[in-house]
Amino acid sequence: MEGKNILIIGGNSGIGYALAKQLHAQGANLFTAGRREPEGISSTHMNWDVVKTPAADAFTQLPDVLHGLVYCPGTINLKPFHRLTTDEYRADLDVNVLGAVGAIHAAYLALKMAKGSSIVLFSTVAAKLGMGLHSSVSVAKSAVEGLTRSLAAEFAPINIRVNAIAPSLTDTPLAQNLLSSEEKRDSGAKRHPLNRIGAPDDIASMAAYLLSDQASWITGQVISVDGGMGSIK
Repeated sequence: MEGKNILIIGGNSGIGYALAKQLHAQGANLFTAGRREPEGISSTHMNWDVVKTPAADAFTQLPDVLHGLVYCPGTINLKPFHRLTTDEYRADLDVNVLGAVGAIHAAYLALKMAKGSSIVLFSTVAAKLGMGLHSSVSVAKSAVEGLTRSLAAEFAPINIRVNAIAPSLTDTPLAQNLLSSEEKRDSGAKRHPLNRIGAPDDIASMAAYLLSDQASWITGQVISVDGGMGSIK
């Protein structure tokens, strides 16, 4: 990753922050966008609220050539279907899908100029498995998977690769309500064949790989990093 220009949206916590630290250590030139600047790493930061500001207005410091874009913002809104409103579905779509669309629009020309770049998006194991209380996030992340495959097909002739990662329960600030006690953590771990919840670095390492030249023949994929939950019992 030495010398490559990588944009991470949502790089101040969780998986995005773990990825920023990994890429910083590998010598990448980091550009970050979000409501807060990542601490402890060197990056060119652009303040951006995904749901309030058009990405084109916020991404004013992008380089002319961009080798990678990672869109990390997500939501966890777990409720019974009868308690979810259409506004809540819309809010999940805004953050997970339309935010990604706006970011890719704003960075498209810079990604194209690299003549070999990579976009990494995030889905969830719940888009593959039927999981109660997950209808809103499943709808949004299923749309991310459709976007991933469609853009991978459209962008392949200009050598922009597009892939998504589908994690299961991961120890991030977004999931803290699900991990608020040792009992909940133990229960969450036991649901996975590998008998633990994910760590941010588990997911970030896959994202770093998909950004690298080692993954130059991989596109249009939704890759599960989920402790086996989506495939085995």
